[in-house]
Amino acid sequence: MNWLDSLLFSDSVAHAILVISIVIALGIMLGKVKVFGVSLGVTWILFVGIILSHFGFTVNPAVRSFVSDFGLILFVFSLGLQVGPGFFASFKRGGLRLNMLAVMIVVLGVVLALALHFITGTPLPTMVGVMSGAVTNTPGLGAAQQTVSDMTGVVDESIAAGYAVAYPLGVIGVILTLLGVRALFRINIKKEKSDMASQGTSGDCACKFAVEVRNESVFGRTIYEVDHLLNRHFVVSRQYHADGKMEIPNSESVVNKGDRLLVITSADNADVVSAMIGRKIDMDQGEWEKLDTNLVSRRLVVTNSEINGKSLGDLNIRAQFGLNITRVHRAGIDLTATPDLQLQVGDRIMVVGSEKAIAKVAALVGNEARKLREPKLIPIFIGIFLGIIVGSVPIMLPGLSQPLKLGLAGGSLVVAILIARFGPRFGMVTYTTASSNMMLREVGISLFLAAVGLGAGQGFVDAVLGGGYLWILYGFLITVVPLIIVCTVARLVFKLDYFSISGLVCGSHTNPTALAFMNSTFEEPRIAVVYATVYPLAMFMRVIVAQLMVL
Repeated sequence: MNWLDSLLFSDSVAHAILVISIVIALGIMLGKVKVFGVSLGVTWILFVGIILSHFGFTVNPAVRSFVSDFGLILFVFSLGLQVGPGFFASFKRGGLRLNMLAVMIVVLGVVLALALHFITGTPLPTMVGVMSGAVTNTPGLGAAQQTVSDMTGVVDESIAAGYAVAYPLGVIGVILTLLGVRALFRINIKKEKSDMASQGTSGDCACKFAVEVRNESVFGRTIYEVDHLLNRHFVVSRQYHADGKMEIPNSESVVNKGDRLLVITSADNADVVSAMIGRKIDMDQGEWEKLDTNLVSRRLVVTNSEINGKSLGDLNIRAQFGLNITRVHRAGIDLTATPDLQLQVGDRIMVVGSEKAIAKVAALVGNEARKLREPKLIPIFIGIFLGIIVGSVPIMLPGLSQPLKLGLAGGSLVVAILIARFGPRFGMVTYTTASSNMMLREVGISLFLAAVGLGAGQGFVDAVLGGGYLWILYGFLITVVPLIIVCTVARLVFKLDYFSISGLVCGSHTNPTALAFMNSTFEEPRIAVVYATVYPLAMFMRVIVAQLMVL
């Protein structure tokens, strides 16, 4: 049985893979256990690693360091690819206000962590670990660990220990705060949902409605002239003339009294466009299809990499094929098909026209969904390569004793966001299916947490018994106090609805567990929409701030 003893307790690569695999498997199984509907998810991997490490199951430090860094890079880069397309768009209109509130939550948490550091004398790296656990932000933990390691040449295990003890109440604290806000402001959920329904669609999303031409000032004008006159872009999908003729209009089509138009524009523009043209009429999609059975609508998938990054205006599909692109569906959002909108691989475009014309456009855009299942590995590894370079560049800032580096986590996140947003302009296909992206993220975070746990276990119990139990209190304060302040401001000053506040809180804490709890409890999609709005900036700030605090 010497071979088994060697496998379990040696310093070999096989031993390291065996132990890491056991830690991840046990952690994932325990992560499926829920208490009062709440689970710690993959964070259980960290706790399993700490326990096994405490009882002597360790791995070679060099191997552990590699697994930790590589797992962190995979996780953060995949995360950047996911949030990149919507990162800059999240600052538009109401998104700017929500993101500023999220920034306020982050800043208040940092201020409170620094105050606790000076009051209690807790080492700052340890307090950063506590803060990362309190806000359930694993990339922040990784960024802080790497920065300290780069500066001192030694891994500070107290960072992971602080994270571990603060994390459970970090999850629970968010949920308790949101339930407390509901009770404090006596929020009626039915009334909130009713008010949400009356407010209509998000201003950035495309909406469709029928309008009858009544305004004399647009009689005899082309659609292009009306669009230019309003300075509010809209698309006319179908035009039913007063004489009974149906057509797919183009920009040069003339509108006259009594014409009925099927218009697609953003929700913010809908009232202005309908008022300028005439008046809205109650006419659904089925009625339009009955008027002309030769016209059909289809949703096509962009899979042809040659048109990746090209704008709708460049493709000039209406002139070439005699049909209209009315909407573009991307990352769960319907976008208005403006001429300057650049297509990306993975977009779903809604087209209206004849079957023959649609078949030609389908050949142009690809429309081969199976291609989306093929992994695009070159952009991923080129992006990781660039992320490591960017993360290693020293940045000198006044007042800092050490140059700032974005590090593996920060550099990978920045590059991933940039190539996901701007890569298509240069012909780079950055699309990954949701399942592929999730697989990379889960593998990455699992490897990272396993390695961190195995490194932190030996001194964990001594650290907690030696005063680390107070970190639980510190973490709970960092979780709850900023949330109470910002939730109060959001409700009383900005008059935000409860579901927007819930998404804001979960997103600013990058807390998917709390999000899942709120979603299952209230079943309101607005929570997830706001979560996705503030999540990219909050994640970016958490990673960068964690590094700045330990410099």
